[in-house]
Amino acid sequence: MTLSEIERAVVRCTRCPELREYTARVARERKRAHRDCEYWGKPVPSFGPANARIVLVGLAPGAHGSNRTGRPFTGDASGDFLYPALYRAGLSSQPNATNRNDGLVLLDCFVTAAARCAPPANKPTPQELRNCFPYLVSEFSALTSMRVAIGLGAIGFDATLRALRECGFALDPPKPKFAHGAEAAARKGKRVVVAIASYHPSRQNTNTGVLTVPMFDAIFARAVTAARRGGRTDR
Repeated sequence: MTLSEIERAVVRCTRCPELREYTARVARERKRAHRDCEYWGKPVPSFGPANARIVLVGLAPGAHGSNRTGRPFTGDASGDFLYPALYRAGLSSQPNATNRNDGLVLLDCFVTAAARCAPPANKPTPQELRNCFPYLVSEFSALTSMRVAIGLGAIGFDATLRALRECGFALDPPKPKFAHGAEAAARKGKRVVVAIASYHPSRQNTNTGVLTVPMFDAIFARAVTAARRGGRTDR
């Protein structure tokens, strides 16, 4: 499948009826701050060019962020922390992400997620993650230029590692533990993809200092270096 075909399948997906009902209900009821907005209210497709060398894997859409705007990390606090970091690293055309038509273009970077529907309390169930997992595997297969995969948060990093294994990559170390800055090399023949773990740019992490701007910038600096080196870092 091409990325366009995958994203069309994502938007049509009904594998989790309870999530489709929840996202549609949130779109109907709306948050007071966004009562005049037209919500997306469906599974959220990924975002970025097909030839991207750097891939980000997040957790799930926010109920009033991506579920409202229809684009990953757009319209909420997590995106307000992520996209300026991508801009500073030269991976986006602008630091602000407000809606699907704001002119933002990703440069050599592709943003996806472990789950495509906004879950209650931002916590997808194990079954919901399993239902979404084939889409991530299909995207990894289609992203033939990928040389770096960044897992945002423990769930994003775990999904990244499992998708790489499902695509036939061998990991070194074979079972890396999640920690900010943790790294593993994924090899398949002569191709190398470096998997990097990062704390998720959620408000819970950024407002408490668990994840700071310098910490996040360091992740993307490493990613850009690894992409230029064909999936290798200096570690």
